[in-house]
Amino acid sequence: MFSQHPRGLFICFATELWERFSYYGMRALLIFYLMQHFLFSEQESYLIYGAYTALVYMTPVLGGAIADRYLGARKAVTLGAVLLTLGHFGIAFEGSLQIFYLSLALIIVGVGFLKTNASTLVGTLYPPDDARRDAGFTIFYMGINIGGAAAPLLCGWLGQTYGWRYGFGLAGIGMLAGLLFFLRGQPLLMGHAEPPNAAWLREPVFARLSRETAIYIATIALVLAVWLIMNRREVVGPMLATFGTLTGIVILYYAFARCTPQERDRLLVCATLLVFTIAFWALYEQMGSSLNVFADRMVDRRVLGYEIPASMFQSLPSIFVILCAPLASSLWLYLGRRNREPSAAVKFTLAIAQVGLAFLVLSLGLKLTEPGQKIALGWFVLNFFLLTSGELCLAPVGMSMVTKLAPQRIVGVMMGAFFLAYSASSFIAGRIAQLTATGHPATLESYAQIYTTLGCVALAAALLLLLLAPVLTRRAQERVAIGPLPRPEVS
Repeated sequence: MFSQHPRGLFICFATELWERFSYYGMRALLIFYLMQHFLFSEQESYLIYGAYTALVYMTPVLGGAIADRYLGARKAVTLGAVLLTLGHFGIAFEGSLQIFYLSLALIIVGVGFLKTNASTLVGTLYPPDDARRDAGFTIFYMGINIGGAAAPLLCGWLGQTYGWRYGFGLAGIGMLAGLLFFLRGQPLLMGHAEPPNAAWLREPVFARLSRETAIYIATIALVLAVWLIMNRREVVGPMLATFGTLTGIVILYYAFARCTPQERDRLLVCATLLVFTIAFWALYEQMGSSLNVFADRMVDRRVLGYEIPASMFQSLPSIFVILCAPLASSLWLYLGRRNREPSAAVKFTLAIAQVGLAFLVLSLGLKLTEPGQKIALGWFVLNFFLLTSGELCLAPVGMSMVTKLAPQRIVGVMMGAFFLAYSASSFIAGRIAQLTATGHPATLESYAQIYTTLGCVALAAALLLLLLAPVLTRRAQERVAIGPLPRPEVS
């Protein structure tokens, strides 16, 4: 698999696999840890979870900018991996609540430095016109899904069977393995992704401290700032609203004051589709919060006499991606050869519609379940399958859409808007999850009512986008073809 590619690809593959293993292993247990170890209420747990995931997808904007301008991708990935290792082992320590918040802050900032820059590293291994580039990224993203599939099965099982420290500890060991792989394999990167100006980094700025050291000290300050935000998590919503409003103003100003008519139309199409992605991901991200708790409470998880821990089902999305991504890619290629491939707007419509169907299917299963019984496992698995098939319609074209539709002069801003939209959807997902806790103790009827509402809202959003699709496609003046990547690099 790696023989035809640069040797550094294996290092990036292994590092990302273990990083995703640690992240998804921890995430599978997080909501249960909040509710059962720290005894937070269900609503408060969902708020903490939403604030955490929102910040996780906000920091890559800053981490990518620092790497591009100062550190370079290699140093940024190393810094991120160190922070992540410390954060995961900090959670496994099972200390005080403040140590837990500090550990989350380390993970949040660590993800910010590692996620986008690991992908950047892969790109630097290939010349721009290298025909192996797409295949290399496909291999790299397969590592993401392997880690995402294995982590909940192992960490979730250990954490819910033998104790939290074992599940979180295994996630920490996974991240440590990723760090060691990366450090040992750096010579294979062939000097790529080094700082843009290494001499400038070494220059002293204060008390003989180099600029590079000053950046690391500033990173510690950023960790402490995120720690304070996690203690005051109610500020995350206003932060997102402020950043979102400012970003919207910048985009509108640029569209109408600095763009040609064609650039303006394409930029506005890009911004419109980003807004609709918020609706998709806000419902999709119920997987790790309300649907995780739903599986624990309401799903008959007994198979062949063994009750499967609820957190282990978090592996299903990655498993479905591994199985179905080649089929989806082949379908788009088949339609493309016949000039019948859907536009980006139509693919987004299909994605949101499938999210709506996923919740309506779950609601139907609940209504067909006898009072006092638990819903059959098949309904829950079908819900996850529909969520994942929706992801395959939307996720692979997300970043591609931004880079193709946004003018090159503002593509960095639009990529920041992409991550900001995902961050906002993660926070909204936490608020939506709180709706499932309003009727606690939850019943089949209360869940069915909420999931029916969510499904209908999603279908209404899909219908609205379908009506807009012809206009958006015409204004874009280009159909955005799906790429070979199985999922976006924000998860």
